[in-house]
Amino acid sequence: MPTLILVRHGRSTANTAGLLAGWTPGVALDERGSDQAASLPGRLAGVPIAAVVTSPLQRCGETLAPLLADRPELPLHTEERIGECHYGDWTGRKLSELMDEPLMEVVQQHPSAAAFPGGESMRAMQTRAAEAVREWNARIERDHGADATYVMCSHGDIIKSLVADALGLHLDQFQRISVEPCSVTVIHYTRLRPFLARLGDTGDLSSLAARAEKGEESGPAEGPEGHAPVGGGAGAP
Repeated sequence: MPTLILVRHGRSTANTAGLLAGWTPGVALDERGSDQAASLPGRLAGVPIAAVVTSPLQRCGETLAPLLADRPELPLHTEERIGECHYGDWTGRKLSELMDEPLMEVVQQHPSAAAFPGGESMRAMQTRAAEAVREWNARIERDHGADATYVMCSHGDIIKSLVADALGLHLDQFQRISVEPCSVTVIHYTRLRPFLARLGDTGDLSSLAARAEKGEESGPAEGPEGHAPVGGGAGAP
């Protein structure tokens, strides 16, 4: 079965503003995000890629643009089911304000029970994304062979939920996973089980050194201690 390279979009203007973007239109990469996207072709150099699948949101398209310019022969497909979580009434709000919402504790501690007002549940988010991956695995294998590798550009919470699915973790454990902007996560699927080959790889460990110098714990650099950044966060400072 195919190998899936999951790429989280580069850092966006909403990430740096501390906003939960969701499906808000017009959310673009910021300057750092554009630099991260520009490095993607070099990071994937030498990897044979059969196809590229993307979330329909602008920040994912901008992340993939340098890779597609470098490899114009790659077929590009859009997949709604790997689009960001539908956060409903939380969309566009500041994450700092959402920390006071009672639902945030559920999102952090019991996400399988979390449903966003006017939006979708986190269970539904994971289910649609996992179904999309399985269908794309079958399509890629049919069209390009069992050993094919393909790229899928998506969002923080989507990728975390797919990693949890691949590892056989309950959704309530997925907030223990961290994927920074423009990080690469690789899952090799087989008939019996998936194998996680890379997780949140950015090729840059400088943020760990910076936190050590400040006496901070390693991990997500946003929100209260022990909290996962909803939506994936802006990554290392």
